[in-house]
Amino acid sequence: MLALIEAKRDGHALSDEQIHALVAALTAGEVPDYQIAALLMAVVFRGMNAAETRALTSALRDSGRQLQFPRDPRPLVDKHSTGGVGDKVSLVLAPLLACLGVRVPMISARGLGITGGTLDKLESIPGFRTDLSVDHVVEQVQKIGCVISGQSEEMVPADKALYALRDVTGTVSSVPLITASILSKKLAEGLDCLLLDVKFGAAAFMKNQAQARRLAKTMVRLANECGVKTRALLTDMNVPLGRAVGNWLEVREVVECLEGRGPADLEQLVVECAAQLLLQARRARTIGNARTSAREMLRSRKPLQKWEDMITAQGGDLSAYHDRLRGDTARVSVEIHAEASGFVNQCDARLIGEVVRDLGGGRMRKDSRIDPWVGIDRLAKPGDRVERGGVLCRIHANSDEQAREAQDRIKSTCKIGKRRQRTQPLIRAVIQ
Repeated sequence: MLALIEAKRDGHALSDEQIHALVAALTAGEVPDYQIAALLMAVVFRGMNAAETRALTSALRDSGRQLQFPRDPRPLVDKHSTGGVGDKVSLVLAPLLACLGVRVPMISARGLGITGGTLDKLESIPGFRTDLSVDHVVEQVQKIGCVISGQSEEMVPADKALYALRDVTGTVSSVPLITASILSKKLAEGLDCLLLDVKFGAAAFMKNQAQARRLAKTMVRLANECGVKTRALLTDMNVPLGRAVGNWLEVREVVECLEGRGPADLEQLVVECAAQLLLQARRARTIGNARTSAREMLRSRKPLQKWEDMITAQGGDLSAYHDRLRGDTARVSVEIHAEASGFVNQCDARLIGEVVRDLGGGRMRKDSRIDPWVGIDRLAKPGDRVERGGVLCRIHANSDEQAREAQDRIKSTCKIGKRRQRTQPLIRAVIQ
């Protein structure tokens, strides 16, 4: 292991054999965390070439079992986001796609840094299990059309170990590591089609559109070479997605979207992701037709029933879940009010994400426990008109002191002006 660390530190490429041997040792628990962390940091600074990235992707994929589905006219599709603040698209998209006649074996992950994790959000639902066996995943997909599960000791276990360390060692924003982590999970699903949501901006791993385009092209090219029809969206992450950030608060917003009353930006991205996948899977002739089908299905409330079917299939207690939807969240709720009338012109997604993380909604260390109840909702977004005394957002915290500290930080990011400034489009490009 020391020789591999030194080779990568000095800028040398690792061979396929070295990478596969490394992943095998990692899977067997034979490499200490500090050496893995050292290698990850060397990769961040020295990078990996295309051959190394492909080898790492395949080695991670092959570290466990892969999904094997029976013959079925319904295509297997999935979507993956590189992570953002308030990004709960997957939770709406999976049941929507299942209602549109495709199968969705979604293997997701926990939060990295300030970005929320799909599994962390789902585990705020009473009884909901994300540690499903490979056999359970296949059976559930065949029965109800969708599943959202985590990696297990059976499926891509090596990536699970790397993922947890990247979160707490400052090694998240590396194109080869991101590519291998995402694609190893997706290739293990046996997909026909894949859509990647590659985010850029203040709260994304890619800070600008050029970096996001480079990552998207790398992943799209490699996934297509591996036999999965893949394309990517480039989406803005300078502003939180939706109006809620925090695990349970985002689940409540998912329900609002499934009921046809969700935030416009969340619905737009959900519909576009569904439409792109329908087009790739040849379930629509044009992107316009695909968007219409997705929008109409979302408003039919059938995906809401499919969402509850998925909750039940994964051990969730529907009665307790409905009670929780009607109840409060954290111990302390504090509203922040506008000090002047005007238009919201700034809402920094990164600062919002850091505040929610520091409230307990994200991880500071590998073994940090997530508090599902804390967060921010009723968030005013750029372009919104607010009156003096109107609500800019509501903070959910576990103490008055936490709430006051969060309040002071958020006030510094919500800028109000007399004129409405032009807002940037959410979806910037499609990479094929």
